[in-house]
Amino acid sequence: MLNLFVFVVHCICIASALDSKGSQKVHSPTETYFMWTWHHRLYLYSAAALIFGLWFLVKMALKRKSFSKDVGALVYKAVRKDENSSKDTVVHVSAVKIFYGSQTGTGKSFAKELSEEVTTLGIPAEVIDMKDYDPDDQLADECTNKSVCVFLVATYTDGQPTENAEWFCKWLEEASTDFRYGKTYLKGLRYAVFGLGNSVYVGHYNTVGKNVDKWLWMLSGMRILTRGEGDCNVVKSRNGSIQADFLAWKVKFLKRLQALAKGEKKSCSGNCKSGGTCKNKKKEEERQEDEEEEVQKNRSEEDLLESSSDEDESGLQEEKRSGSVVDMEDLGNIMSSAKKAKSKAEGQGDGQMVKLSKLNGVKKVEDEERREMITPALREALTKQGYKLIGSHSGVKLCRWTKSMLRGRGGCYKHTFYGIESHRCMETTPSLACANKCVFCWRHHTNPVGTEWRWKMDPAEKILQDAEEKHQNMIRQFRGVPGVKPERYEEGLKVKHCALSLVGEPIMYPEINTFLRLLHSHKISSFLVTNAQFPQEIRSLVPVTQLYVSVDASTKDSLKKIDRPLFKDFWPRFLDSLKALGEKRQRTVYRLTLVKAWNVEEMLAYSELIALGQPDFVEVKGVTYCGESSASSLTMANVPWHQEVVAFVQQLADMLPQYEIACEHEHSNCLLIAHTKFKVDGEWWTWIDYERFQELVQLHEESEGRQSFSALDYVAKTPSWALFGAREQGFDPADTRFQRRSKTKDVSGC
Repeated sequence: MLNLFVFVVHCICIASALDSKGSQKVHSPTETYFMWTWHHRLYLYSAAALIFGLWFLVKMALKRKSFSKDVGALVYKAVRKDENSSKDTVVHVSAVKIFYGSQTGTGKSFAKELSEEVTTLGIPAEVIDMKDYDPDDQLADECTNKSVCVFLVATYTDGQPTENAEWFCKWLEEASTDFRYGKTYLKGLRYAVFGLGNSVYVGHYNTVGKNVDKWLWMLSGMRILTRGEGDCNVVKSRNGSIQADFLAWKVKFLKRLQALAKGEKKSCSGNCKSGGTCKNKKKEEERQEDEEEEVQKNRSEEDLLESSSDEDESGLQEEKRSGSVVDMEDLGNIMSSAKKAKSKAEGQGDGQMVKLSKLNGVKKVEDEERREMITPALREALTKQGYKLIGSHSGVKLCRWTKSMLRGRGGCYKHTFYGIESHRCMETTPSLACANKCVFCWRHHTNPVGTEWRWKMDPAEKILQDAEEKHQNMIRQFRGVPGVKPERYEEGLKVKHCALSLVGEPIMYPEINTFLRLLHSHKISSFLVTNAQFPQEIRSLVPVTQLYVSVDASTKDSLKKIDRPLFKDFWPRFLDSLKALGEKRQRTVYRLTLVKAWNVEEMLAYSELIALGQPDFVEVKGVTYCGESSASSLTMANVPWHQEVVAFVQQLADMLPQYEIACEHEHSNCLLIAHTKFKVDGEWWTWIDYERFQELVQLHEESEGRQSFSALDYVAKTPSWALFGAREQGFDPADTRFQRRSKTKDVSGC
């Protein structure tokens, strides 16, 4: 550094000497040097200070670099380790465990769907079947492992839990009231509940979900989200379907889960002082839950009020929800708004017509306000099953016997008993909804249920037109198929018979009489099946070719167990429907479905029901096993052999003084008991003269009902091969029987 200073000074001296060489006197070198130094001393001081500053900065930089080399690595590791340790302590949600109690598979599918959504958030998720989980040993562990438990539980028959959730719910109920567990047994458990139910079952809608939520809370579990409720009844579902209800709840849950994962506490209701911690969280959550239940109970009325655009009414709603204190000067405005809302509910406000129903709350008459029966999820499920859906509530499907007769492989039992040409029969329904959830349902309960018509309604003309068109398109697919008889193919394109027994309850359709008249005007015979839950509709029905009622059991208890009806007064409705059937003059039929170990022992009770309705015919058929279904406990063990059905029918016929066994269709495991009035001179006349029926029904319509007719006015002689005891056992000798081997049986059709 000193050498550098000397060098700089030397350079300055030389430069100055050169500049002043011409103007100065000649001095000795020493004198010249000192004189220059003195005259330029200010510059020399500045240069020295600059050089010293540079030297100091370089020295400090070198010192810092040396320190970093020695200590930097150790310091970095220590800091990194400290950061990792602090990060470990920040985990607030270790995992999400999703428990499901499901009978038909909907709850299970929801659980898988939620699991996938939670996993995308970076939180481990596990789907657990309730039957595989022991709450006595494992549930208490969930209180300390920072997991969040989600319960997706469905309500089954009579408000009971599903089969796979029975033990879990039973344990939870007993633990909530057992002093040995204590009220704080599940303290620290964070949970959320979503219930699956159907509001058509008024007495026990979402009972299981409510109970599970209540029992967990009684054991000091912490509810992280208000209980969600999914409604299969699209009419009263808040979001239009149970899938949409779950989606809305799922969005809220995922948002809440993210907040928990970040360590955020549940926000206070705002009633605490100065934003302090709420001391009564349990009471606050219980109060909010009670409010939610009250809102759910009266949601129809709220929907009507919320639909108003009046500012005063919206203000009223806000006052109700906030629970804040109302000033006296504002009370008059609120009362005025309440009167306006009430007048609108009575149809006096803006002219909007509404109907107040004690059973269903506020009911809007306008068809535009009604929802469609077929939801997107239901449409997808039924389409996969081969249904051709029509409009918003109807469907058509090709019966397996139609396919069979096109190929000359035999027709269904209706061909044997009544002369129906199976290849010309269209199986359809104007209502996919049903009032029962039978254990032997062919459709595995994919169709909607209801006790009254509350959906949008399509015109009968459109339903029939689309049904014929879709049926003909399905027939056209058999053109050129090996084995299909050309003459039957051409006949099949012209519908002659209509079996209103596809699925659901056709008599629920408000325009069913219009639909039947349209069928008859197209020269199509009508075979209508009802589940004996709508006696008034049966009485008001116009003449049909043949009217059926399903008599699946003969006692109140067995009917409830087999048909699982929605109506609370199902038994009086059932008996009244049989009486209404007895008042009809046209052909009437009891359809008995025998379920082994369920209803085959009720011989005397069956005979009493037959005496009550006095049907023209009694069809007795062994139940058809439609494959394993979580919605039903039916197995192949419940399917009676044909010999067992024959023995039952023989015993039953012996108990009926005016009835005898007339026909048999061994292929369908079915027999026909007929009233002896159809046995003329020792010969059975169970078949139908369809041309004669069309003439009679046309005269009936032209006379506006004054010219009536009876079942004996359009009978035809039964061929010998169709009679009971014949060698053919009901198989038409004009066809060739085809035995299926090692193939899945097609159970579609009637």
